[in-house]
Formats: sequence, structure tokens, C-alpha cells
Amino acid sequence: MRPRDLALAVAVMAIWGVNFVAIETGLDHFPPLLFNALRFMLAAFPAILFAGRPQVPWRWIVATGVILGVVKFSLLFAGMAAGMPAGLSSLVLQSQAVFTVLFAVFLLRERPRRLQIGGLVVAVAGVCVVATGLGANLGAFLLIIGAAAAWALSNIVTRKAAPPDTLRFMVWASAVASGPLVVLSLLVDGPSADVSALRAIDGEAVMALLWVALISTLAGFAGWGFLLRRYGAATVAPFSMLVPFFGIASAALVLGEPIHTVDLIGGALVIGGILIGLVPERQLRLAHDGGGARYSLSRR
Repeated sequence: MRPRDLALAVAVMAIWGVNFVAIETGLDHFPPLLFNALRFMLAAFPAILFAGRPQVPWRWIVATGVILGVVKFSLLFAGMAAGMPAGLSSLVLQSQAVFTVLFAVFLLRERPRRLQIGGLVVAVAGVCVVATGLGANLGAFLLIIGAAAAWALSNIVTRKAAPPDTLRFMVWASAVASGPLVVLSLLVDGPSADVSALRAIDGEAVMALLWVALISTLAGFAGWGFLLRRYGAATVAPFSMLVPFFGIASAALVLGEPIHTVDLIGGALVIGGILIGLVPERQLRLAHDGGGARYSLSRR
């Protein structure tokens, strides 16, 4: 990977990690559903006026808008509003890798490798370790787990859609998500709560909203899509393990969230298990064969 593209990959992960601090800040000013609705409305408009027509069938855009925008982020915002710390949320959300493999098995009939299964077992153990230290926040933790499952399902949908332009795809999916989220916010939070939040909006709330909508959603996915097109998922996907690092570090620095030993242990298991599943079998065989196998490969 070129140094410039490597820097872009790290920058995107930093954006997505700091995004959890922005979400926590926004939730201090808005009800979760209203914040989510405003986020996708701002991500869709006015960008949709310049994005051009969708390049994939509408069923994939609608599915992504509903599953990713309405379900995943509503559960994430609700879990954080219920007390799940921002840094820990960035870690637990990575359990989406476990659900992605499971959904791929049942929906796409993919057969996981033994190494993937072993890695998933380790990652699940890490999630369980994190859960043991949450106590009264177990309900909030389960909401984040639900968000991870929805994210995984949206990964399957995106894989089937195979959009040639990730940014354009996200703009249209954001537009689809906006309408249902506005309706849900009015039904669940109530018009009075939404109006009160909008009347009390200040500079901090605006900055949080701009970050999650424009920086995290549009700029982040644009950079991610560029890297995926240039290098492929196998090369780019492992960089997502940097998100919890930036999420936990920024939450500790900005929000003063404590970092507990049990969280570090659970986090190491989650990230380690996911990374194990990303190791290609071919590389593993070369490592087991030793230097001779590497030499013979280089001679061919």
C-alpha cells in the first residue's frame, strides 16, 4: 500500500473512532432518534442533488437505508444514550465481524474456514468478558450488540449490491433512512421533545451533527470506498481494528472515560479473534513450512 493511501486508511479509522465521542456529545443535546434522523438528513441533502442516479437496484438501497441507517444506528444511539460508554461502544460494535460470518453462512451459504471459526470463538469470549464488567449497563450493552448484528446484515446486503461508487450509494441510502427516522422520532420521542431539542441547539450540538453526518458518513465512506476499490477487502478490512483504539483513546482524552483492565482484556480477545479470522490459509501454511517454503515460492 502506498504511504499516501496508508495515511488515508489510518485517517478514516481515526475519524470513525472519534465519531463515538461526537455521538456522545450529540446525545447530550438530542433524543437518539432525532439525532439519527438529523444525521442522515444532513448526509443526504444537498449531496443527493449532485450525486447522480443510483448505480444499483433500488431494493439494495432501501435495504441498506433501513438496516444500516434506521436499525443499526438507532440501536447504537439508544445504547449509548442508555449509558454505554463511547469508547467501549466502539469496541463492542466490532463484534459485527462475528455476525457477518454467521449471516454469510446462513444467507450466502458460505463455508467458514477452521481458522475463522477459531477466531470467532475467541472474539465471542472477549465480548463476554466485556459484558461481565458492565453490571447495570447490561441492557445498553445488548442494544450495542443488536446494532452490531444489524451492521453485519447490512454488510451482506452491501456485498450483494456491490456498489461501484460507495459515496453515491451512501448518499441515497441516507435519503431512504431519513423519512422513517423522522416518523419514528415523532412517534417515540414526541413532537414536543423534538421541538425543544431543536430550539436549544447550540454550537456544540451543530459541531457534533456536522461530524457524524459529513465527516464520518460522507468523507469516511468516500475514503473507505476508494481504498476498497484500489486494494480490495482483504487488504483494507484489518484496518477497522484501529477504530476501537481511536475510540477508546479519544473518549478517555475528551470525555474522561476510565479504561478498566477487564475492558482491555476483553478488547484484546475481540480484536485478536477477528484478526485470526483474517489470516489467509495460504499465509498460515507458508509460516508452518518455514523458510524453505518461502524460498521455493519466490523462485517460481
